[in-house]
Amino acid sequence: MSFINTNWWIIPFFITIASGVLCPAMGTVLITHKRLLQVNLISHCVLPGLAMAMALGIDPSIGGIISGLLGALIAESLTNKKNENYEAVMNTTLAGSLGFGVLIIPLLGIRVDLEAVLFGDLLTTNFGDLARTIISFLTFLCLMIFGYDKLVHVALDPEGAAANGIKVSSLNLALGFTTALVIVSSMSAVGVILVIALLSAPALWGLNQAPSLWIAMGRSSIVGLTISLLGFILAILFNLAPGPLISVICVVSLFLRYIRI
Repeated sequence: MSFINTNWWIIPFFITIASGVLCPAMGTVLITHKRLLQVNLISHCVLPGLAMAMALGIDPSIGGIISGLLGALIAESLTNKKNENYEAVMNTTLAGSLGFGVLIIPLLGIRVDLEAVLFGDLLTTNFGDLARTIISFLTFLCLMIFGYDKLVHVALDPEGAAANGIKVSSLNLALGFTTALVIVSSMSAVGVILVIALLSAPALWGLNQAPSLWIAMGRSSIVGLTISLLGFILAILFNLAPGPLISVICVVSLFLRYIRI
């Protein structure tokens, strides 16, 4: 057998590690900014962009990032307007975006494995998936290196941050872009729908009595890495789908957290 055939697990393994570290760290930041609902919107807005990109013959991830970013802009607009019903509006928007994506796939005459997009297909990932994951990881690192203090300030006191000259809208846009990138890069591992579990559950562990955002992100990443590797190993051993299994383990981890507390 060739090297690739006998070592098929190497790329999925590295994507598992990267997603297990990246998603919880990203989720920790988003929770402190109270933006997880916007993430749910972004994840549902990815599908129409993926479909249109495939129809145009370009990399689907580019379309997914663009449509996800548009979702982030919608979410930002709704947040800025402080509409008291914006949660209901966003939930309707995310459902409509997903429905729109499903509708245009046959209209565009393209073939899309919806199950893989929505729930992941980790064991069939390739170098392109790994490259997207690495790019999103580096983008997140850049955001943390150059914007960490601003992110902390905005999370604690957004009005005070704006008064001190921080461009909150621009920072939120950068956060939205990075979130869309993380969601698209995690599509192969856990899918654009189930990624919310990997963004959220480990972050709740990490944020518990954490003295700083850095420490919270570190704790979250350790928990997320453990969950992802456990899901990856069990999926191989029992011939199960890794994405759904990882999301189930995330739910189990929540029970363990609250029992512990």
